[in-house]
Amino acid sequence: MADPSTYRPRPGEIPTSPGVYRFRDAHRRVIYVGKAKNLRARLSNYFQNVAALHPRTAQMVTTAASVEWTVVATEVESLALEYSWIKEYDPRFNVKYRDDKSYPYLAVTMGEEIPRVQVMRGKKRRGTRYFGPYSHAWAIRETVDLLLRVFPIRSCSKGVYKRAEQTGRPCLLGYIDKCSAPCVGRISPEEHRDLAEDFCSFMAGETGRAVTHIEQEMKQASAELDFERAARLRDDLAALRRVVEKNAVVLPDGTNADVFAMAADELEASVQVFHVRGGRIRGQRGWVTERVEDVSDAELVERLLEQVYGDLAETAGTAEEAGTGVAAGTEAVPKEVVVPVLPENHTEIEAWLRGIRGAAVRVYVAQRGDKRALAETVHQNATQALALHKTRRAGDLTARSAALSELTEHLGLPESPLRIECYDISHTAGTEQVGSMVVFEDGIPRKSEYRHFVVRGPEGHGARDDTEAMNEVLTRRFRRYLAERDGMSADELDAVEDGEQVEAGSAGRREKRRFAYPPQLVVVDGGAPQVSAAHQALADLGITDVSVVGLAKRLEEVWLPGEDYPAVLPRTSDGLFLLQRLRDEAHRFAITHHRKRRGHGMTRSALDSVPGLGPSRQSALLKEFGSVRALRAAEPEEIARVHGIGPALAQAIAAHLHQS
Repeated sequence: MADPSTYRPRPGEIPTSPGVYRFRDAHRRVIYVGKAKNLRARLSNYFQNVAALHPRTAQMVTTAASVEWTVVATEVESLALEYSWIKEYDPRFNVKYRDDKSYPYLAVTMGEEIPRVQVMRGKKRRGTRYFGPYSHAWAIRETVDLLLRVFPIRSCSKGVYKRAEQTGRPCLLGYIDKCSAPCVGRISPEEHRDLAEDFCSFMAGETGRAVTHIEQEMKQASAELDFERAARLRDDLAALRRVVEKNAVVLPDGTNADVFAMAADELEASVQVFHVRGGRIRGQRGWVTERVEDVSDAELVERLLEQVYGDLAETAGTAEEAGTGVAAGTEAVPKEVVVPVLPENHTEIEAWLRGIRGAAVRVYVAQRGDKRALAETVHQNATQALALHKTRRAGDLTARSAALSELTEHLGLPESPLRIECYDISHTAGTEQVGSMVVFEDGIPRKSEYRHFVVRGPEGHGARDDTEAMNEVLTRRFRRYLAERDGMSADELDAVEDGEQVEAGSAGRREKRRFAYPPQLVVVDGGAPQVSAAHQALADLGITDVSVVGLAKRLEEVWLPGEDYPAVLPRTSDGLFLLQRLRDEAHRFAITHHRKRRGHGMTRSALDSVPGLGPSRQSALLKEFGSVRALRAAEPEEIARVHGIGPALAQAIAAHLHQS
């Protein structure tokens, strides 16, 4: 535990300008990011008597080992920089809102030549329009199924579309008139894009125009005595009305607003938002967060708005990007943002949101009327979500704390293993050897820290056995940690060890670090030999503050380095259960990567022995023809049309595939 006075900057060194500051720990890992109107006034608050600080703030400043800052011109700039740093460094002491579940969106890939409608989760992609979020994926599919009658746009995958293009026959949806079949030329790409634009307009709230248009066509068909077409249009109209009825009108004035509400206690907070477009609820979303900072409800709301709209700031200039259903930032950020508590710097937040939206944005607390009533409904949802989260998490917190305490006691660890890394090796008869590294922090998987290793061996053709492979993987992982700790790349570390000179000023070029934070405990899948290999790898690098254990599959024995007999944890032990979860997750991660490499190798093996055909040309061929079988059936003239393939090489490829 560090003494804040050891790294406290002199008061005269800190500027009085607005800016953003970062606290780092002894491993140079960023643990907290904050902003201030006056950096000197804000930072001086952290270096008063530790006993007078809030417990969470005191823990942060005693964990930190240094502080640095960056001056900006305005408070709006500090908002954007603070968000980008929190996103980049993921500081452990910052409030971060976690989705209480993974919400699906209805997405239209307008960035593709032939746009496709599909269900999407996760990070938003440039060139795609999003609608939602929805509570369930089935709700999206039900909506799409109804709308494809009226807007028959493509919904198939790339593989299905490519196959239909090659065979000249559309998929089932093309035959039942739920796709306009651009794959076989029934409709031109331009006409299909217009159809996709109409679909997006309808989903964005412009429902009246589509309904009126179909009503007019139906009446016209009836007047022309084309009753079959009129009946189809009648059914299309009924489908549109069913979609419209799914979203009740909550604000009769056709308001576009995001309505936030929060339920919080001293430890956690739950936030819900209703996305209202055209007066109708278009989506709902929720987050939960631990109050790891000493912040007020107003500051929690400020952090929330930064996170919800921060990603949009990076893509505000692109016409295709969307947050809630329409291409531009005008719909990604609505005109009104209703919050439960007004942030102190709401003027700067409004200016920041105005830059994303491209038009005025009002952030306010609803006091009366329909919006106040809707905000109370959202608050009820937030309260229920917080109660459900606490019910689910109470047992999990107890079990994780017990597991870490048991591991500390049974394995004789010097401190609680808040970060544990587990390694496994996977191969098929010694070929395609890969290693996996999975990370648990505070007993929870941290998947962004997972890593794969391709085992090379001393000769570059793989290791002789699992122990040699384990030694290589651990050596590479912790050599990279040592390199990044000293601000060097892996190549520069090799040069230093070989006695060569390193270019002056090369250290610290790369700010992003993949292995800069070491674990307290390393777990390997295996018994005494694997543990010995892992321990030797760390010892050769001079690392003595990381404990190593192995978990053998047969009797679930826990092996420690240098011990003749294993430690046997009780079968009902939470600590043993945590080790098993780690081992199984590492095994799953290794197997997944191994199968991918093996399948990739088998797919391309028939092309590997063609002289002059490297990986990039192989990829181009497979992208064009879809498979080796289709490539084998192609004529040399067809192969020569692929970019980078000349007539002579095309003849050689065709001859080789026919022989094989």
